[in-house]
Amino acid sequence: MESLNRMAVELVDEAIDFAPELGLAVHKLDSGATAIDFGVEVPGGLETGLLLAEIMTAGLATVDMTLDDAAGGPRTHVEVTTDHPATALLCSSKAGWELSLPGFEGLGSGPARALVAEEAEFDAIGYADEFDLTVLAVESDELPGQPVAEHVAERAGVTRSAVYLPAFATGSTTGSVVSAARAAELATFRLFELGYEPLDILSVASSTPIAPPSDDEATALARTTDALTYGSRVHLTVAEPFDRFDEVASTAADDHGAPMADAFDDADWRFETLSPAVFGPAQVTVDVRGGGTHTYGATSDDLLAESFAN
Repeated sequence: MESLNRMAVELVDEAIDFAPELGLAVHKLDSGATAIDFGVEVPGGLETGLLLAEIMTAGLATVDMTLDDAAGGPRTHVEVTTDHPATALLCSSKAGWELSLPGFEGLGSGPARALVAEEAEFDAIGYADEFDLTVLAVESDELPGQPVAEHVAERAGVTRSAVYLPAFATGSTTGSVVSAARAAELATFRLFELGYEPLDILSVASSTPIAPPSDDEATALARTTDALTYGSRVHLTVAEPFDRFDEVASTAADDHGAPMADAFDDADWRFETLSPAVFGPAQVTVDVRGGGTHTYGATSDDLLAESFAN
């Protein structure tokens, strides 16, 4: 496998080259690190979100859009397909890097995680990256500055000038697109959580409606989660049977059945108290190579419409 970071940096270079056309703002930090505003102080957009979702998978997934029905009418959907789910989704795009620094809170996704390679997925897959440049997509309502770049450089083992930080707020249009692109990732990670061998997941495809953006980050988080929990559909092809495929869909969660704003309020926004299954896709079909086909869960237009209207 080629370096995930090398492939992602090539896409970041493309984003920088076309920053005016994409509506991006490029900020060179004092150390030489680069923060790229994909949707924090700029509004972001559909094409911006597609490019960032591709960057987060290091180019190992095809990310596209289509128009389909959801929440009572036509809505733009994000479609993701990959034949490299373990590396593209678990080793790269997964939102697995918590950024909690003095004066800054955010969540990191992307191939910089593979330079650190401390999460359990990397041992299970047997992958760790080596490269002298790195990309960490930062989800936050403020742009990452010098302290974030220094933290990423130290953890990833690269120079400060080698760090690229594309950033977006959850409530931006970019944030809604990137979140919708996570359905395939959520299904893959949920299987891994349940004990399935990640390298036996051969391919994943997903389709998810894009939630309406919001200036309120809490509202945006609830809407984007609802888009996944009640609107996303995922198809997986796997190598081996498993007796827990039915637990991948969000319908397996006790918390399922109400807009996520209500569930988050009930949990006092402490997500660790919620069932992990609630963050799964709405409906999942699993094809076992040489075996059977199984479909679990269901989408809910009514709950989506209620969530998007709030």
